[in-house]
Amino acid sequence: MVIDPPDGRIPPVLPEARQRRQAGTFGIGPFNTMQDFSLYDRCITRGVVGSFGPAVYGNGARILQTPDSVVISYEMVHDTRIIPLDGKPPLGAGIHQLMGDSRGHFEGSTLVVESANFTDQTALGGVRHSTELKLTERFTRIDPEMIDYEIRVEDPLTWEKPWTMRMTITQQPDYAIYEYACHEGNMAMRNILSAERAYERAAAEAAAKGGAPPERVFERVNGPDRAR
Repeated sequence: MVIDPPDGRIPPVLPEARQRRQAGTFGIGPFNTMQDFSLYDRCITRGVVGSFGPAVYGNGARILQTPDSVVISYEMVHDTRIIPLDGKPPLGAGIHQLMGDSRGHFEGSTLVVESANFTDQTALGGVRHSTELKLTERFTRIDPEMIDYEIRVEDPLTWEKPWTMRMTITQQPDYAIYEYACHEGNMAMRNILSAERAYERAAAEAAAKGGAPPERVFERVNGPDRAR
């Protein structure tokens, strides 16, 4: 999906960005509080890029256009973005939002959406970005049922250079968007937290006997190593 750089790879992450802790089930713990989980784990948001990214289910989105705005509502984690088209000024630099602050305009038949004012609580390409993140999305209808979608990612505090990814959004008239009934207190959270406590007990028992702590086992699951 990465079309720039030409090698199809996300550029290297800057050293200081590597120090940002990747929380959640794609990290290795410790898991002590709800804040140790990603916002996706907590059913809060997948972020702008993640919301359009393919997943195992819930890949639908509804795009609506009014005279002065475009509305994008995602099926998974139910985020909805309202993007002004009427020249409304952007938010002040001191205001940060999980999905950023977006403004749109047309360049010919292409809808261009520029977003800034992000928090640093969501991740792209397996790394948490900074508040300097800027996104430029381009929506171009290429036939009655297909939209070419490009998104350019710029964050001088996270990657060595900007990068761009592309995908095709296809219209499916019979597709039904269902309620996304996810909540922050779900079973996965409780189970991961209780497993961490069990690991701590086992480590303490091993230490009392003069032994080494139990090994943490990792499994490759669609990306970064995941502890199990």
